[in-house]
Amino acid sequence: MSFTAKDVAELRAMTGAGMMDCKNALKETDGNMDEAVNYLRQKGIAKAAKKAGNVAAEGVVTSASGSNAAVLVEINTQTDFAAKNEDFIAFVKQVADTALANKTATIEALLAADLGGKSVADTQTELTAKIGEKIDVRRVALVEASGTVASYVHPVGSKIGVLVGLSTDAADKAADVAMHVAAASPAPEFITRDEIPADVIAKEKEIESQKDDLAGKPAEIVEKIVTGRVDKLLAERVLLEQPFVKDPGTKVSAFLGGASVEACVRFNLGEGIEKKEEDYAAEVAAAMKV
Repeated sequence: MSFTAKDVAELRAMTGAGMMDCKNALKETDGNMDEAVNYLRQKGIAKAAKKAGNVAAEGVVTSASGSNAAVLVEINTQTDFAAKNEDFIAFVKQVADTALANKTATIEALLAADLGGKSVADTQTELTAKIGEKIDVRRVALVEASGTVASYVHPVGSKIGVLVGLSTDAADKAADVAMHVAAASPAPEFITRDEIPADVIAKEKEIESQKDDLAGKPAEIVEKIVTGRVDKLLAERVLLEQPFVKDPGTKVSAFLGGASVEACVRFNLGEGIEKKEEDYAAEVAAAMKV
């Protein structure tokens, strides 16, 4: 029986074992998933297997910066308590430094990267077993710029991180824009209006045109109102058109002068992760039956 990269990923999710360990296990068991799990357990590699299915939505967002390049990394834990563990904190720094040194742009490359003789993925699995909570190096972003790159990680909880690359060497401006992106509400989705896909604009127009307050109005009036409303909505989502947080009377584009934003990335810790709702009453009831 053969196996695929998807099988390797599935086995990793089931056991928390490293990529190469999972490949070897599937090879040794001729692609049989159940036997591969047992193989890893027998080898003592799947110590963290029971943690692999747990939801890790806490943790930190961190960054590492060079002169004109920087990385943003999100590493998750199950609780805030584990995120304060000294071993976890050291691991976070090592992973970020490794990502920057290798200019890593994908999570696959980061997990496979060397970290003191072991891969990041294997070190992650060992740390999961040691701490007793699932550790998940979830995502990484690399930003390089012709001028300068600024990083900003909100100091309270390290839950929001931003990278901004500018065409100018003005580090102070880059830092201010990065802080703006972290603080802006709504967070910018696009750098310029030109980046907005046509289908997004069409959808916004469709939504606005069907609102009750436009019912019965002449078509030309509806078109004019819809255009104005959509323009305002889109401006809120475009970085350069947002009011600058330090001076709301000035747009970000005006603050930058002639400089252009070449790249912008924002991580909000845990976004997109469906957190498990705990039923503590049910847990107590179940415990009492034991």
